[in-house]
Amino acid sequence: MARNTKEEALETRNRILDAAEEVFHMHGVSRTTLADVADAANVTRGAIYWHFKNKSDLFDAMCERIRLPMEAMVEANADGNEIDPLARLREICIFVLVEAVNNPHSRKVFDILHHKCEFVDPLDPIMIRQTECYMEGHIRLEQILTNAIARGQLPVDLDVKLAAVTLRSLLHGLLNNWLFAPASFDLAQNAERLVDAALDTLRYAPSLRRLASSSA
Repeated sequence: MARNTKEEALETRNRILDAAEEVFHMHGVSRTTLADVADAANVTRGAIYWHFKNKSDLFDAMCERIRLPMEAMVEANADGNEIDPLARLREICIFVLVEAVNNPHSRKVFDILHHKCEFVDPLDPIMIRQTECYMEGHIRLEQILTNAIARGQLPVDLDVKLAAVTLRSLLHGLLNNWLFAPASFDLAQNAERLVDAALDTLRYAPSLRRLASSSA
């Protein structure tokens, strides 16, 4: 019996995405062509164009494979009806750090984003899309922190914008440092303590409180 055409198409698409991960990770994004990906996936360039419009579309799809579960968690927690937003935020942060260690796809894509991309052209579709994702995530994080304040889990005078910048910077820094030198510290074993330290910063750092002039 012939295999289902949709199943074959999905298998080919995933093989292309796996190959893109490998080639982007090995050579960097700017030095990789669709012909390189086609060779690594053992498909024709036509097969790639059947599934993806261009390299930017392929790159975005590669990121979405690992981003979607995380985005779903963040989006759910950004809902004002979440009764324990800080605990959920803690779970999300720990999940991201542990995923980087335990999920090979996540680790490669994170490494590509941190170390194998040259974001030099502001008109590059890849850079534009990554900037959009960053801003969307930042808005959701601010919503989560605002919800945590409303639930009495964070100080009422917390500077939400500055707190969001601080938390994201801490998490990105942890990922960047570990990806660059994995032997320097055990990220999975210490993920909970590191996330708790970051959240404690939001709770207790006087420098993250709103200034009197901006409290209105």
